[in-house]
Amino acid sequence: EKSIEKLRSHAQSFDLTIETHRGEVIEVQGRVSGGNAFARFIGLNNLRAELAELQVERERLIASVSTFQELLDSIEQPVWRRNGEGELIWVNHAYAQAVDARNAEQAIQEKRELLNTVTRQKIRAAATPESPYHDRISTVVAGNRSFFDVVDIKTAGGSAGIAIDATEAETISEELKRVLKSHAETLDHLATPVAIFDGRQRLQFYNQAFATLWGLDLVFLESGPDNSELLDRLRTAGKLPEQLNWKNWKEMALSVYRSLDTKTDLWHLPNGQTLRVIATAHPQGGATWVFENLTEQVDLQMRYNTLVKVQGETIDHLAEGVAVFGADGRIRLSNPAFRALWGVTAEQAETGRHIRAIEAACAPSYDGPDGWRAFSQFITSFDDERPSRQGTLELLSGLVLDYAIIPLPDAQTMLTFVNMTDSVRAERALMEKNDALLKADELKNDFVQHVSYELRSPLTNIIGFTDLLKTPGLGELTERQAEYLDHISTSSSVLLTIVNDILDLATVDAGIMQLNYSDNDLNELLEDVSVQIADRLQESGISLQIVAPAHLGSLVADHQRLKQILIKLLTNAINFAPEGSSVTLSCQRSEGDFIFSVADKGPGIPEDMLKTVFDRFSTRGNGGRRTGAGLGLSIVESFVSLHHGTVSIDSRPGNGTTVTCRIPSATRPHSIAAE
Repeated sequence: EKSIEKLRSHAQSFDLTIETHRGEVIEVQGRVSGGNAFARFIGLNNLRAELAELQVERERLIASVSTFQELLDSIEQPVWRRNGEGELIWVNHAYAQAVDARNAEQAIQEKRELLNTVTRQKIRAAATPESPYHDRISTVVAGNRSFFDVVDIKTAGGSAGIAIDATEAETISEELKRVLKSHAETLDHLATPVAIFDGRQRLQFYNQAFATLWGLDLVFLESGPDNSELLDRLRTAGKLPEQLNWKNWKEMALSVYRSLDTKTDLWHLPNGQTLRVIATAHPQGGATWVFENLTEQVDLQMRYNTLVKVQGETIDHLAEGVAVFGADGRIRLSNPAFRALWGVTAEQAETGRHIRAIEAACAPSYDGPDGWRAFSQFITSFDDERPSRQGTLELLSGLVLDYAIIPLPDAQTMLTFVNMTDSVRAERALMEKNDALLKADELKNDFVQHVSYELRSPLTNIIGFTDLLKTPGLGELTERQAEYLDHISTSSSVLLTIVNDILDLATVDAGIMQLNYSDNDLNELLEDVSVQIADRLQESGISLQIVAPAHLGSLVADHQRLKQILIKLLTNAINFAPEGSSVTLSCQRSEGDFIFSVADKGPGIPEDMLKTVFDRFSTRGNGGRRTGAGLGLSIVESFVSLHHGTVSIDSRPGNGTTVTCRIPSATRPHSIAAE
C-alpha cells in the first residue's frame, strides 16, 4: 500500500515480491506511463518462486527476531545469546546497563560478562537441550552484591540466557529466616507450650515447654511426626482426655487444617490439668497449636467462686447491716440485716439502685442531715482521700444504730450498721442509777461530815470534863465513880478517833487534803510511835518487836500522816494478836524508799475477805478484842497512796497477817494537795 501510494503521488516505480492470501509468491511491478500509474502482477516460474519464497521467509524471520529483540530490550532483566564457542553475540539494554556498558555493541565487543567464570563454566557443563540450567547466583552489579535467578538454554547453534533480579526476594527471604529464627527463640523461652505443623501436617517446630508438657521422646519429636501420629502417641500414653469416640474427636481436632477459623477447646487431662488448646490455621498451609495451662486459673476461679459464696452467706447472716456502693453511687450488695434495720424491701435495695433512691426509701426512718444525706455526699465524692467515719443515729422508731463508713478499693464504699438499742438503753439506765448513787453518796458524805463536825465539839467537851473530874482538886471519887469515868473517857476517845478518821477520809475524797512534807528521822519516828502505843500494848498483854537497822536515815514525807499510818497498823495488829504474843514491826530502806511491815500472829483473814479489807467500814468478826468502825486500813491505804506508795497484805487463816507498805521519799520538802 505504501509503494502504491508513492507511485501515485510521486511517480516512484517499484518492484516487489509478495505472498498472496493463498500462500503463493508473485512479483508486483509499479510503473508510470503517460500520466497514469499502473501495477503489474506477474506469476513466477518454479526456481524464481522458490527463491522468492526464501526471501519472504527471511524477511519474516528478520522481522520476528527484530520484534523479540525489541521486546527483550524493553524489559529490566538482562538477556544474552552466545555462539557455540560461548562468546556473546547479542545482549539487551538491561544487560549492557548491568555490566556498565554504554550500549549492547560495547558490551559484546569488550566481552563484558555479567556472570563470573565459575558460573559460566557450571552453565556450560550443566545445561543441555533437554534440561536448561536454572539456579540462583550471586554477582556484583553497579558495585552492589545482587542475586539473580539465571535460566540458560543450550541449542545446536549456541545458548541463550536470562537473569531475573532476585535481590529483593533474597533479602526478604533472609529477613524472613532471621525473623523465624527470632520467633523460634522467643517461643522456646515461653512458658506456654507451642507446636507448629506444616502444610503436610508434620511437626516443624516445638518449644521446650511443649516437650515438658507432654513428656515425649525428643528423638520422636525431632523426626517430625504428623499431627495424627502425635495425637495417637499421646492417647496411647494416657495423656489425652478420654473420649467415647476417639476417631470423631481426632477428626474434629484435625479439622483446623481445612478451616480458616481459629479453633479453641478445653482439654481436661487425666493428671488433673486443664488446658485451653488454641489451633490456628496458616494461610499458606499448616497450623499453630498453643496449649495454655489453665489449671491454676481454674483452681483460683473455683476458690474465688467458693469464697464469694462463703462471703455472701456470711454477710447475709451477719447481725450487722452491710451495704456496699460503687463509685457511681449505685448499690452493689446489701444483706437482710441492713434492709431490716432500715425497713426497706429487697426490691428497694436491689443491686444497681442509686443511693438517692435508697435515701428516699430510708427517709421515713431517719431524715436528719447527718444520715443518708451525709452518706450520699461521702459516697459520691471525688476526693482523693476519704477517711473512715463513725457515728450514731437514733431512728424515729427508737432504734439506735452505730454506723461506719469505710472506703474500699476501686472507689467503692461500705456502710455498716450495728443495732445498739439494747446497749444504749442499758447504758442510760446504768448512768441514771449511777447518778442517783453518786447523789446518794454525796448526801451520805455530806451527812457524815456534818455529823462528824457536830460530834467533835461535844466529844471534846466530854473528854475535857472527864479529865477535869479525875483531878484531886475537885474531891475524892468513889471506886465505882472512877470506873465510870474511865469508861466514859475510853469510849469518848474511841468515838473521837472514829470521827477524826471519817473527817480525814472525807478530806481525801474531796481532794483537799494537804500533805506537809518534811525531813523525818525514821529512828526517832519509830521510837515516838512505840511510846504512844505502849499503853495499848500493856493493856492487851502484847509485846512489840522492832526489826530495823541502827540507822534508817531520813524520809521526806508528811510526819503526821506517816505516824498515823504506823499507829493504825500497829493498833490493828494488837487488836487481833493473841494475848501473850508479839507484834513485829520490820523496817528497811531500798533505793531510797521506806519499806515497813507489821505482822501479827492472830487468826488471819479468810481468802474471801482479803479483797475487801481495804474497803471502808469493813470489819473482821473473828478474834478481835475490839470491834472498830472498819476505817483503819482504809485510812492507811489512802495516806500511802497520797505519798505515791503501795500497800499489800498477806494473810492465811491460822498464820497471822502481814501488812507491807512502801513509801518513796519526795525529792524536796513541799506541800501538796490530794488529787
